[in-house]
Amino acid sequence: MIGWLKDLLKTNAVAQAPASSAVPVQPLANATRVRALPGETLAKQLALVIDLNVCVGCHACVTSCKQWNTSGSAGPLADEAPYGANPTGTFFNRVQTYEAGTFPGTETIHFPKSCLHCEDPPCVPVCPTGASYKRKEDGIVLVDYDKCIGCKYCAWACPYGAREVDEERQVMTKCTLCVDRIYDEKLPKEDRKPACVSACPTGARLFGDVKDPESEVSKAIRERGGYALMPEWDTLPANQYLPRKKTPPVTH
Repeated sequence: MIGWLKDLLKTNAVAQAPASSAVPVQPLANATRVRALPGETLAKQLALVIDLNVCVGCHACVTSCKQWNTSGSAGPLADEAPYGANPTGTFFNRVQTYEAGTFPGTETIHFPKSCLHCEDPPCVPVCPTGASYKRKEDGIVLVDYDKCIGCKYCAWACPYGAREVDEERQVMTKCTLCVDRIYDEKLPKEDRKPACVSACPTGARLFGDVKDPESEVSKAIRERGGYALMPEWDTLPANQYLPRKKTPPVTH
């Protein structure tokens, strides 16, 4: 966990969640609802693996995520002035695009980012009401909206900027890995994956159990040099990225 956060918790400056706070964010079909203990090593950890080599920045993941979650158990997600000059709103997933390098060796990089479902999430212990928690059965980090008071402590603790306050409801929101979708037996088995994964036209988003060495995501990480974002923060992000393949510039 982040060093300064460990020191803060040692001083008891942050209230610990009451023992009665083990209430899930939403009812889920055929899924247990036990919270993981702080620092507990889990046998299963669901996560995303993002292939930066094939992401084209089309934002299909962003729009599909918004559509599914704003109409599902996590929503509605606020949209402020969506058709105005300065539209804003609540998103679980965003794609950051920027230019890197110097001419003539410049390149455009598209970098999707959402909650990384850290194995040691700093957002959980700072929550004064126990609204933020990590599930024991699959490692997904969630927010119980009924307990959230919108204090933003978790957003300040997250080094990745992956949490956003819904300004209309005044609760903290974040990626849920479409937890209401991946366990829904009413959906065809091939559709039981996060909306962003299903929508990606280039196959840049993989989903699975990173603790299973034979899973698609584990093989991709192992064989293609997958890496965690900002490992120096010691949060042990579950989501991983596959690096871009650089090719020399072509001159004519």
